[in-house]
Amino acid sequence: MEPRVRVEGWKATSSRWCRFLPECVLGYLVVMEAVLTEELDEEEQLVRRHRKEKKELQAKIQGMKNAVPKNDKKRRKQLTEDVAKLEKEMEQKHREELEQLKLTIKENKEKKAALEKEREERIAEAEIENLTGARHMESEKLAQILAARQLEIKQIPSDGHCMYRAIEDQLKEKDCALTVIALRSQTAEYMQSHVDDFLPFLTNPNTGDMYTPEEFQKYCDDIVNTAAWGGQLELRALSHILQTPIEIIQADSPPIIVGEEYSQKPLILVYMRHAYGLGEHYNSVTRLVNIATENCS
Repeated sequence: MEPRVRVEGWKATSSRWCRFLPECVLGYLVVMEAVLTEELDEEEQLVRRHRKEKKELQAKIQGMKNAVPKNDKKRRKQLTEDVAKLEKEMEQKHREELEQLKLTIKENKEKKAALEKEREERIAEAEIENLTGARHMESEKLAQILAARQLEIKQIPSDGHCMYRAIEDQLKEKDCALTVIALRSQTAEYMQSHVDDFLPFLTNPNTGDMYTPEEFQKYCDDIVNTAAWGGQLELRALSHILQTPIEIIQADSPPIIVGEEYSQKPLILVYMRHAYGLGEHYNSVTRLVNIATENCS
């Protein structure tokens, strides 16, 4: 079945693929737009410059006429020849520039055609990847798992706060208004007051050694003050803070439940390994909407 995803706060773009296209494809869209804009700008700039040059030439010619007495036939004759020469030179210059612009526009059209062809090829590749890639396969499996429980994915922004935002969203169903900021603050406080429960599981990525007290303190500070990604340790802390089980649904593994000792209805998160280019991501869930029922009602 097709994965059905509800997205909060997202507005549809003109293309149904825009939000799924990889950066390389979006990059080509930007390039094509830039080429068209540049072409229009060059044409407009040339037309404006030609107008300005004509006005400046007319002002110059008028100044030349004013400088020659009307009764000086010899100089007036020379003036007429000089004016004709200046006007002819400008006319030729403008004609050559227009011809060059036409050539440039033709080259740009050929460039745009090539870019358009490559863009379409990349979009086609992206569509195939969407249907056969790891992200799509993961979404398919999760959709089936959730549908069996009358649930569907509720998208959470990928901004470093995804786990906390997913918890925040789940808590709204329980009429609990804890914010991401509050959840982060309480998580750090709990971990700091239960150092022995968390410190052994944190190691320095460079040395492999367990965190020092100073490193652990910085880790907790980052939870509060940055968009540091939250994982299983933070989920463990949150389950104790909320005294609520937290169930993490995955595509290729059985669900993980932290805080099983608590009897409340669990909060449910979806853990995705392939949702974004950076990898791991948490989403929330919501009740599955029955499209057929909605259409009949």
